[in-house]
Amino acid sequence: MDEFRFLELSTHDAFHNMAIDESIMLSIKEDESPPTLRFYRWNPSAVSIGTFQGMTEEVDIEFCRKRKIDAIRRITGGGAVYHDYEGEITYSIIMPKSHRLAPVDIFESYGLICAGIIRGLDILGIPSEFKPINDIVSGNKKISGNAQTRKHGCLLQHGTVLLDLDVELMFSILKVPKEKISDKMIADVKERVTSIRDILGSNISIESLREALAQGFSEGLCIDLVSDALTTKEKDRVEELVRHKYATKDWNFSR
Repeated sequence: MDEFRFLELSTHDAFHNMAIDESIMLSIKEDESPPTLRFYRWNPSAVSIGTFQGMTEEVDIEFCRKRKIDAIRRITGGGAVYHDYEGEITYSIIMPKSHRLAPVDIFESYGLICAGIIRGLDILGIPSEFKPINDIVSGNKKISGNAQTRKHGCLLQHGTVLLDLDVELMFSILKVPKEKISDKMIADVKERVTSIRDILGSNISIESLREALAQGFSEGLCIDLVSDALTTKEKDRVEELVRHKYATKDWNFSR
């Protein structure tokens, strides 16, 4: 089986989380780091928008400031996502575009990589399946959303696995007119989105999810996970990317 560097579950603010992904991509491009899988959490909790979205159109910035919620633009596409510190594990997987898990066909690559999450959920006793383009559903309800980009000679895919879900808070963060938020709208979302704790009816821990996902990615993708850390060069580049890109108004409010 192929070896992947595995960065164990860690917690960072939004700016460092996105900078770490790009720093790893650049190191892989320079042939200085191996394909890498990492698990992470967001503290403070954060909202991320897709690279083609406008921050002020998607996010209630004033609400986020009052609640000390970070807001950041991703380098991947897709829609706005709320990342709750207590409610999810996020993963990113990065590899050269020549890797067997990075076929040219985007649907195929999503399916191959999402097999790791599906296997992890199966370990927890949750049946799920891949729903193109980039979702994983259980009982026809979304439990994982994923996004992908190809640049720097690499494929980067990252996504969330929902441990818990606070729909009311999500609506408060995203720019949905308050008068449009109704019990029906909240109920509609709960009909379309679910979480691990909802399905299992138990207060499963972050650690249990981490263990299942690590095993799931290893078995589902046929890869050996070798625990390691960022290199000194990667860490230095992370801080540069935070200062000059991810924590800047120019990047986050560029549209």
